[in-house]
Amino acid sequence: MPFQTLTIQQAAQRLHMDAHELAQLVKRDEVPCIRRGDELLFVRRDLDAWASHRLLNMSPDNMTTIHGAATRQQVDFEIHDRLIPRLFRPEWINPKLLSKTKPSVLRDMVALAAQTTLLYEDDVLLRGLEEREQQSSTAVGNGVAFLHMRYHDPLLCSDSFAVLGRTVRPIFAGAPDGQATDIFFLLCCQDNKLHLHALARLCAMSNNTTLLADLRTAATSQEMFAVLERTENTLLQSL
Repeated sequence: MPFQTLTIQQAAQRLHMDAHELAQLVKRDEVPCIRRGDELLFVRRDLDAWASHRLLNMSPDNMTTIHGAATRQQVDFEIHDRLIPRLFRPEWINPKLLSKTKPSVLRDMVALAAQTTLLYEDDVLLRGLEEREQQSSTAVGNGVAFLHMRYHDPLLCSDSFAVLGRTVRPIFAGAPDGQATDIFFLLCCQDNKLHLHALARLCAMSNNTTLLADLRTAATSQEMFAVLERTENTLLQSL
């Protein structure tokens, strides 16, 4: 039900914030909503797209707070909330992407996604990534980007997954710090809630740990996968 509407209380809970804080964002026209008299309603998929954009621009301290709140909502998260083994496989990681431009890295990452055999329509994913990048870059600085579509189609793949590519040479991907990017994650989730949780997890791992440096020194896809698992475990133990 992608067009389901949420009340301000439901929307605030989904965003892990206070309803008053969300109301202030609405007052400043910072979040999409529908006004019906005194009532505020939020279209779920538009709210999730806004939340995804907000995550990429969030400060490390705020990211830690949001990720911690999202993780603690999971039942027995110490055991069941490992997203890395759920979404990634070593064979879905390429440590030697030959991409030299932003358009070519999008094509190469979609080709890597196709190797999972979970993706139904490569061209739809590529078009969705291109449209999302036209809206604003998903490169966030420190040489990392989190590629994803703005809206998530549950029929695009047979299961949620993520792939990771490291380019041989950093490329300019539109990061706000003006630096080139060499670490590219691609998230393809059937469910918006899982997408936001995974995006928050990867952002928190990138901001608050040595993940990026360790990924750059790993020699093989197996080593990069081990870095992801080890970093996630360390992060969860700190919550």
